[in-house]
Amino acid sequence: MGDPRRLRKKLEGPRHPFNKARIEEEMTYMGRFGLRNKKEIWKAQTVLRNYRARARASLALPEQQQDRERSNLLKKLFRMGVMPTEEGLIDDILSLSTEQFLKRRLQSLVHELGLAKTPWQARQLVAHGHIAIRGKKITSPSYHVLRGEEEFLRYSPSSPYNDSAHPALTVPVSSSNKKFAHGSHENRR
Repeated sequence: MGDPRRLRKKLEGPRHPFNKARIEEEMTYMGRFGLRNKKEIWKAQTVLRNYRARARASLALPEQQQDRERSNLLKKLFRMGVMPTEEGLIDDILSLSTEQFLKRRLQSLVHELGLAKTPWQARQLVAHGHIAIRGKKITSPSYHVLRGEEEFLRYSPSSPYNDSAHPALTVPVSSSNKKFAHGSHENRR
């Protein structure tokens, strides 16, 4: 019997590690979502692969069990925020992409909601404890945000970013001072 504290691997690496098309796709994901390394992409791909395998396996079941398994999968993926509705077909599950899982990461949603200027700043804010969901600090950038939790995503109450006068926060530019905001040289002395 193994050590109960020892965790299992949560990802499967690529079968062909030097495939140029796969490497280029992973690099675009890393830049777009501000990921630290490719293991974060491989985790999302493994989760997607497992849901697809469950969907394909349900096709071999009898009709009643197939409907029950399909509805359970669709409800689960809807709660996760990956599927747009609870109703659908197995083909909807099979057509999911890695990008849909990466969009639901806390780091991605912090950037998307405008709490951070870049995905890398979003990662830093999360890791340093400036982001909270329902008042509870979450320090894992890879935290999967469920449907309904994104409306409670805010700066944590103890964060200095909660103050509207914080210098790192962007100040909305009014129409009267636009030329000053962009740093035009004619207005500098």
